[in-house]
Amino acid sequence: MKFKVQVVIESDGGETQLIQEVAQIERVNLQPDNLGLTIAEAKQILHNTQRHIAIQQVAEYEKQQEFCPDCNSKLLHKDKRTIVYRTLFGKLQLSCRRLFNCDCNEQPTRTFNPVAKLLKERTSPELLYLESKYASLMSYGLSVKLLSEILPIEGEINATSIRNNLHTLGERLESELPPEKGILIEGCQRDWDSLPKPDLPLVVGMDGGYVRFYDRKSSESGQFQVIAGKSIKADGTSKTFGMVASYDTKPQRRIFEVLKSQGMQMNQQVTFLSDGEESIRELQYYLNPNAEHILDWFHITMRITVMTQIAKGITKEDVDLDISSESIQEDLKKIKWSLWHGNVFKGLLKIDDLLDSAQILASDDYDDKSEAAQKLCDHLEDFATYIENNGQYIPNYGDRYYNGEPISSSFVESAVNQIISKRFVKKQQMRWTMEGAHLLIQVRTQVLNSEWAEKFRSWYPGLTLGCEQELLQAA
Repeated sequence: MKFKVQVVIESDGGETQLIQEVAQIERVNLQPDNLGLTIAEAKQILHNTQRHIAIQQVAEYEKQQEFCPDCNSKLLHKDKRTIVYRTLFGKLQLSCRRLFNCDCNEQPTRTFNPVAKLLKERTSPELLYLESKYASLMSYGLSVKLLSEILPIEGEINATSIRNNLHTLGERLESELPPEKGILIEGCQRDWDSLPKPDLPLVVGMDGGYVRFYDRKSSESGQFQVIAGKSIKADGTSKTFGMVASYDTKPQRRIFEVLKSQGMQMNQQVTFLSDGEESIRELQYYLNPNAEHILDWFHITMRITVMTQIAKGITKEDVDLDISSESIQEDLKKIKWSLWHGNVFKGLLKIDDLLDSAQILASDDYDDKSEAAQKLCDHLEDFATYIENNGQYIPNYGDRYYNGEPISSSFVESAVNQIISKRFVKKQQMRWTMEGAHLLIQVRTQVLNSEWAEKFRSWYPGLTLGCEQELLQAA
């Protein structure tokens, strides 16, 4: 049994103009592996169908461009050139005519190529969309393998071209971001009073992660910080964002635009949670007049937990002063209780008292100096500095907790994992430039927020794209 697949080209009046054969398929006995089309046959049909349709489209478009739009005189033909246009279904070699510009108007060039002028990017929007989407979720090499496996473009794309295209799209996103300002708060109190009743507070958490650094000049490796964050509305919907802070020139504007896209008003409360790092907190200032800044309770209790484990390893004790491992653990609980209720002054006093006790056990006056006690002293000194520097951001966590208000940025850990770890760190041996990582993160967050398809449609009106939810679970 033989099958022929043909493309029939009809005029606007319905008359058949041309019939082109696309493929011939032969089948003998029905088997599970020859029912319908094989992937190779499907690729061949798609590629050939695409080529025949594109050739006719180009020919029709060239006919429409033969006459001067001003004086309607026919333009003279100079020569033919071939341009390459990459699509989902293969690379097209398009033979295009070059025409002389009409003398009725002064033009910057004597000749022009109508098709080349129209197809400036040389890559179809749908292919750009799929390349950037897959490359934001997995490595460039795996993206090439996946697209080549399912589309008739094997050998026509490579990791470098996908990376370059993604960077170009990332730069396009950057160019659309409004300029940075010292203070992004909009309006004044009179304007805010006239705004409608706002929604419940937005909760914003931010944290940092580290990515392997590649320096093209010295070829030395190191690390640089990537900041990731998540903003959550009262209804549970959220958006992620990220940046390489040392490279980004608009970090605060980036966060501000994400909050605005979630409906933030200037009379709405916004709760910012952070781990106390100054570089992260500075990004949260001057974004909203009703913002409150809170030190994440998770990072406080995590430090106390570490010190509790160290205290369990202290075997030495001072009977006269009643200092032992058990008493130290009890004092740590009291410190935690004071900070939980927002009593920073009392908490710092207890930290100083405990530090004195630990220093006694770590003193050189004892023959059996405790290394665990010395380690605890180091942690207590660091913890005291941490609490002093962030004391103004420590609220009464107990009251907030029982009133259902946020006290922890643990939800940011999932954002760090989504934005940074799964693409840059875990099982990834690749080293990154700051620019490359930053641009990739901008595309990746758009994909994770389910906004990439909408962004592409704004760039290419009329573009039809399928559902983009299928890969988000894998991200």
